[in-house]
This record gives sequence, structure tokens and C-alpha cells, in this order.
Amino acid sequence: MSVQGLLEALSFPYHEPRHGFWGDKTSTLNFCEEDYAMSYYCAEVCNTLTNALFIWLGYKGIRGCIRYSHPSIFFVTFVGYIVVGLGSTLFHASLKYPMQLVDELAMIYTTCFMCFATFSYARSTRFSSCLGVGLVSLAWFITARYYKTKDPQFHQNAYAVLTAIVVFSNMWIMERVLRPALKRREESRRETRAPRSPRLPTTNEMVKQMWVMVATGLSIFLGGYLIWNLDNMYCSRVREWRHRLRLPWAIVLEGHAWWHLMTGIGAYYYIIWRIWIHRVLDGEEDKFCLHWPSIFRMPDVVLIKDTLDRKKR
Repeated sequence: MSVQGLLEALSFPYHEPRHGFWGDKTSTLNFCEEDYAMSYYCAEVCNTLTNALFIWLGYKGIRGCIRYSHPSIFFVTFVGYIVVGLGSTLFHASLKYPMQLVDELAMIYTTCFMCFATFSYARSTRFSSCLGVGLVSLAWFITARYYKTKDPQFHQNAYAVLTAIVVFSNMWIMERVLRPALKRREESRRETRAPRSPRLPTTNEMVKQMWVMVATGLSIFLGGYLIWNLDNMYCSRVREWRHRLRLPWAIVLEGHAWWHLMTGIGAYYYIIWRIWIHRVLDGEEDKFCLHWPSIFRMPDVVLIKDTLDRKKR
């Protein structure tokens, strides 16, 4: 039997789009995955299941925050990250408007937490309180405006602007604040270093590792955004291709599902990146390190002694 014949023998066709378990769609958005074409009980199976990545990475992040006593704002951020995944799961399973709001507004709130983590660092209690009130007010304004207009473009623009502010601000902090501080401490350690003390990465090595992480995370995130847009632009053609491929092979052409996977990874990267910046700004690069053994593994900020213990095993 040929490879094509084998694939056809191991495949089965889509159901025609139909009325499903959750009833009429009330969401203002729908995606290129055909409604209830795989299951009567789940409107968009691929878009639903891929949110499991958010649950896993959010749990992983929370576990790291507890184990290594990272600042509590990052614990809260990872909780918000999980809420995004849960909201998106319920939204794509049911295509109900309330679940759409949970999904989309949780994205805004989680990014606001990252704004707070970025701009409240080493600032006075008074400044941090004012920043917190300002971000809550901004989140309330976005919520009210989006609820009133139901304009997805407004939500997407608000999320893009907040994300860009967080990312570019941390890039600036990394080069203009963190790099000079690292250089000063590196020079100080060089003068007082004991003969057998462990070697720490140089300033250039540490900042380079951060830039590689930033570039990787952004590339994955933007790659997901590109795939999702292509999925929207060429939806009718992509659907034809899926029906020709048949299930389960056609799931590789579910563009919005790839968006979930890739943006979930990208968002996780930039939360970990900010935790690492936070630790280095605290002068704790001699206690903590970025554990990122390969591009196929998720990064973590861990105690240096833990990485040494892992190498000994």
C-alpha cells in the first residue's frame, strides 16, 4: 500500500458544520475552524485543546514562583495567564459571549500585571500605589469600552499597545540600567574574587543570553500572529485543504490553534524574562540563573545550586 493510501485508510472525514451542544453562537468572533465539525459537544476542538498549554505553563510558572520565592506579582501574573487559558477553553468550546470576555479581558489584565512588575520596581510605595490605581483605571476603561462597542479591533489594539510597552520598556531597562549595573558588579568581583570561587557569566554573556531569549520569544509570538492572520485571510481555501487531507491529519492546518500554542510560549518567555531581569537588578546573579538548556525546553529562573545538583545526577 502506498503512503497516500495508508494515510487515507487511517483518516476519516469531517462532519458538516452543525448545531451543537452549546446552542446558538453568541460570541462576536468566530474562527476558521468549522463549528462542531469534530464533536457535537465542543464547537472548536483544536482551538479548545491547545489551551492546555496555558494551564501547564501557568502551573509550571506558579510552582517556580513558590519554590524560589519570586516576587508575588509574578505569582499573580501566572494566575492571570492560567485564567486566559481557561477562558479561551470555555470560549472556543461554547462560542458564548461571556466566555469570550473572560478570555480577552484576562489577556488585558495579565499584561497590566506585567506593566506593574516592570514600572513599580525599586519605586516608592506611594508611586507603586498610584501606578496600581492607574492600571486598574486603565483596565476598567478598556473593559467598559470593549463591552459597549464589542469591537474586536479595539481589544486587539489595546492588547498590542500594552504588550509593546512591556517588551520595549524591558529592552530599554536591560541595556540602560541592567548592563551598566552588571558591569560595575563584575569589576568589583574581579578585584575581590577568591581563587576558588565559582565563575559567573560575564556581563556580555548574560545580556546576550537575555537577547537570545527575547528574540526567540518574540519570533514565536509573531510567528503565531502571522499564521492566524493567514488562516483568516485564506480561510475558504484552507478549509478545502483540510477536507482533502481529512482527520486527523488536517489539524495541522488549524491556524488559530497554532496561534494559541505559539503565543502561549511567547508570553511565558517574556514573564520569565522579566523575572530574570528582576533578580539581576536585585544583584542576585550570584544566586540565581536562567536555566534554559536548549531551545526545545522552557526556560526557568532557578537557584544556581539547583543547576549544579542537576549536573551531578
